[in-house]
Amino acid sequence: MWVFVTLFAAACQAMRTAYQKTLSQEQGFLHATMARSLYGLPLVSVYLIVCWIFIGGVRFPEAGSFILFATICAMAQVLATYLMLRVFQSGSFALGTLLAKTEAVLAALIGIPLLHYSLSLLGWVGIILGVAGALVMSLRLETLRHAHKDISLIAGLGSGLCFAVTSVTAAMASHSLQGSLITSAGVTLWYVLAFQSVLLCALQIYKTKDIKAPINRSVSLSWKVGILSSLGSIGWFTGFALVNPALVKTLGQAEILGTLYLSKRRFNERITAQQWFGGAMILASVILVTLATI
Repeated sequence: MWVFVTLFAAACQAMRTAYQKTLSQEQGFLHATMARSLYGLPLVSVYLIVCWIFIGGVRFPEAGSFILFATICAMAQVLATYLMLRVFQSGSFALGTLLAKTEAVLAALIGIPLLHYSLSLLGWVGIILGVAGALVMSLRLETLRHAHKDISLIAGLGSGLCFAVTSVTAAMASHSLQGSLITSAGVTLWYVLAFQSVLLCALQIYKTKDIKAPINRSVSLSWKVGILSSLGSIGWFTGFALVNPALVKTLGQAEILGTLYLSKRRFNERITAQQWFGGAMILASVILVTLATI
């Protein structure tokens, strides 16, 4: 099941990221980051109610631990999204997404001691190959020479680290609940989006001095970002609850193939032979990780 929900999440995220880049150009980083939570919360609320009724409810034996992990998850995801949008401003659409893909190996390193998961040799090979493919697609020799000055590289890698923290803490929050893992993932996602909505809406209202700012700017585009984000997040959070987050994020590298297509089709960015080669490496990593879990 986790394979299907992860591939669904990756497809939704590829489309959402494209719309989010456009929204950030129109309304700025803050609104683009806020839209994914505020406009996604209604759909996630409906999803949670359906899960609670038809799959089963959950109990909160460790409410303090849940709130701690879910809050860290929410904060890390906001920072990760902000850093990725910063990359879009200084680099290309593909670069921002690709550098963030270092999260797969980071999630493995962070998650093993915290979640007590183990990985087979085939799984490790798949994860490392996927990250290597992402780096092959995005890095150039001149970029490495000036890495200490390149905001795209620094922000992209920082985004990957924060997304890794998001993945691991989402799993920890879901596992701190008792009951259906599907519903537990839904509860975690709802809390994360609600927390982010309150935080980012308050910040946007404070900065703009306009109480209606979160709901009256690029409304149609904001809804597209929010709906696609919520659909993708449902897939991601469900996957995190079911298996090792590192495996979920590695399989999610399939999103990069969609990123290449959108980069060429929507933003008219040229795709090089190096990027296609990196894409082939990522596709191979997705196959290896899938085989490692069978």
